[in-house]
Amino acid sequence: MSLVRANYGNETNGFYADETNGLQRGAEIAHVGMNEASPVQSDTESKANFAPGWYVAAASADVTSRPMSFLLNGLPLVTFRDSSGRGAALLDRCAHRNAPLSAGRVIEGNIRCHYHGWEFDGSGTCKAVPGLCGEPEHPGRRVPSFACRDSQGWLWVYSEPNVTPEHEPYEIPCADQPGYLTIRERLEMPGPLDAVAENALDVPHTAFVHAGLFRKNQDRKAIEVVIRSVEGGVEAQFIGEQRPEGLAGRILAPQGGEVFHWDRFLLPCIAQVEYRLSDRSHIIATTALTPRTPTVTDLFATVAVKAPIPNLVLRSVFRPVAMRILRQDMEILRRQTEQVARFGGEDFASTEIDVLGLRIKKLLREAASGRVSGPQDERQIKMLV
Repeated sequence: MSLVRANYGNETNGFYADETNGLQRGAEIAHVGMNEASPVQSDTESKANFAPGWYVAAASADVTSRPMSFLLNGLPLVTFRDSSGRGAALLDRCAHRNAPLSAGRVIEGNIRCHYHGWEFDGSGTCKAVPGLCGEPEHPGRRVPSFACRDSQGWLWVYSEPNVTPEHEPYEIPCADQPGYLTIRERLEMPGPLDAVAENALDVPHTAFVHAGLFRKNQDRKAIEVVIRSVEGGVEAQFIGEQRPEGLAGRILAPQGGEVFHWDRFLLPCIAQVEYRLSDRSHIIATTALTPRTPTVTDLFATVAVKAPIPNLVLRSVFRPVAMRILRQDMEILRRQTEQVARFGGEDFASTEIDVLGLRIKKLLREAASGRVSGPQDERQIKMLV
């Protein structure tokens, strides 16, 4: 199937916060502008780094019987719910004259094209051709369909059409568990998936981009970092790290002390940061990254937080800090993306403290090409934080 290119403008992004009593829709809007006229990656490069698997399309609460379009690595898809409430995803192109199905409407669980009224069910089968005397169902009238699952507040879509996935979407740890505040956030991030993933898992930039909120560039101490392969990805464990300086660390661990810290990337799209500061303080931030275009990645974050303060207070204090950190990352990614485009491509120099970036690129390239290499040897480095 050929990749279809399209120019999409900025979208409004919703905020979702919930504890164990269910999902609530908030009104916070996060917005970032991106000039998509100069792609950082060509379509060929984008496809070469696109690993097959489950990707988040939207918050489950946003997918209704009204068709909603979205881009998955440049490919226009449409989601909707059928008459039983199940999510469906089809190629956003009517089999008849290729009008966008997202411009139509859902009738009794089928999506009806606005042009000639052809109707398709959630599997892409043609169910109605107004004016046709014969049966509407025919293999040549099918629309490619993509498997869908509602899981933990998100609608996940499988990237390959007309297949039954061998596994279910990633199960996000600690989400909605008793004792945890769970925050869900969708943001539009500038840059390709690998750049956004590296930023989410990168320690060295925090002393500069997030100075005062998370770490500082002073009084650094040596810690050990162990990088190891895990099933479907790579993990870095940071040993000997003290509670990060800054407001975020003081909120999670008022008494200070050593933290247990892991960063992980799991194919095809999961970037995860975990801090455990004591039996009473634990944060695990899981971001599902969905490439929209070569220069824009949709970030769907699920942050589960346990801290020695009431969840009501934690929500009012922690969320503004987390949003400020995310907006700082959005800004530096925007500048990086524009700069790479300005010079016609990446020309990166790296050191050993760029812990996961090169591994992420390698994992994505291998998965996209269908190659699976064996686990790499565990290695250890030292870093000043």
